Amino acid sequence: TMIFESMDFTGWLLFGFLLLLLSDVVRNWNPRNFPPGPWAWPFVGNIFTGLDFKTMEKLAQQYGPVFSLRRGSERMVFISGYKMVREALVNQLDSFVDRPIVPLFHTVYNGLGIALSNGYLWKKQRKFANAHLRYFGEGQKSLEKYVEVESNFLCEAFKEEQGRPFNPHFTVTGAVSNIISSVVFGHRFEYSDSSFRKILELDNEAIMLAGSPLTQLYDAFPGLLNYLPGPHQTVQNNYRKILTFLKKEIEKHQEEWNPDDPRDYIDVYLAEMTKKKEDPQAGFNIDCLFLCTLDLIEAGTESSSTTLRWGLIFMMHYPEIQERVQAEIDSVVGQSRQPTMADRPSMPYSDAVIHEIQRVGNIVPMGFPKMASKDTTLGGYFIPKGTATTTILASVLFDKNEWATPHTFNPEHFLDSEGQFRKRDCFLPFSAGKRMCLGEPLAKMELFIFFTSLLQRFTFCPVPGEMPSLEGVLGFTYSPKEFRMLAVPR
Repeated sequence: TMIFESMDFTGWLLFGFLLLLLSDVVRNWNPRNFPPGPWAWPFVGNIFTGLDFKTMEKLAQQYGPVFSLRRGSERMVFISGYKMVREALVNQLDSFVDRPIVPLFHTVYNGLGIALSNGYLWKKQRKFANAHLRYFGEGQKSLEKYVEVESNFLCEAFKEEQGRPFNPHFTVTGAVSNIISSVVFGHRFEYSDSSFRKILELDNEAIMLAGSPLTQLYDAFPGLLNYLPGPHQTVQNNYRKILTFLKKEIEKHQEEWNPDDPRDYIDVYLAEMTKKKEDPQAGFNIDCLFLCTLDLIEAGTESSSTTLRWGLIFMMHYPEIQERVQAEIDSVVGQSRQPTMADRPSMPYSDAVIHEIQRVGNIVPMGFPKMASKDTTLGGYFIPKGTATTTILASVLFDKNEWATPHTFNPEHFLDSEGQFRKRDCFLPFSAGKRMCLGEPLAKMELFIFFTSLLQRFTFCPVPGEMPSLEGVLGFTYSPKEFRMLAVPR
């Protein structure tokens, strides 16, 4: 008591600070045998450590393939390299199946939809989406037909540029987005449609900003930054505007809905809402429809269109590879018809080039965050239930133990000694396990038909003095810097 009585204001301040410091240390004390990681600052943790795949590579070299960071008071575990990522996603299928709450997206999604939901609701929504993407993928209105028709529109749009320099960004994104739009809304959009173009631009901006350090800071301290301006506000506002656009489409469907004649995904979802009234936990309601729709548009647009843009860049950098693809197209397909999926087995070189574009393009380097769904052990370390985990897909796609020349664009990675296409287990651009990308079959179809159709009809060259950069921009995805190019008709 003598000490307390003699303390002045500064002394009390110092005492309060030490008390806070002590409680922070106690609260954030790591469990026994938790994955190692760099020293964390009091109160803020490792917020000065970048969450990009290049920083992660350095940390994995220092701490091993399973390591941890702390952001604010949240512990995060990172899993690096093919061996350990496969162990987590494939061998321990049920250990990392949940999604953590990501504050940036939670204000929009609120745990609904497919990508960010968990448990029973997630199982039911994913199963439904899976079945109906397959349903619309077969029969007369098959997805392949949509892709073939759209690739014609894309080639026509490139032709209209008449060999002049142009930026292909939103034409390519529009073409890819039209495939999922045809399935979900029952129609495509013209590339010149200004409201559609605006949606693509809002989405692109949100995806770029979602990976910025300031936005990641929001995820660490949402309560604090909620009321402050910053990129997180732009991301959330953009998604709200996209949802408004989707709501208009859905309301139009509700007005015209005929349960006996479902035209598209929204129609079958409306039917499911009436069927599943007795099972509210399954989440078949109007809010979930908005967010399921948003999930499908997101998943069906960004990654394939970004991969195709990387493809155009790699073809400009490696004209000899472009020529070999064109020679294969000419000998297998010729010039009088369009390439189809049936041609793929006879075109191993083109197939290998597309896979290598996906590998080196490294579109989603950090994957999407997951969460330990139960107490689990990985790589000899203990990971408690509820811990956020990130499987670093970039570390798999560039794993030096798996690829002959990991940092060089080399289609031979996917060819055997006979020049036939060779599948690689360590090729995981869509992740793996129960949370792997829902749109993988569609993406493979889009990449093959769009890429071969474009190279059948054009040779892609850089604008003199404007060779596009091979260094990308890291947002939520890793995408090319804006570039212009020449599409020279063949």
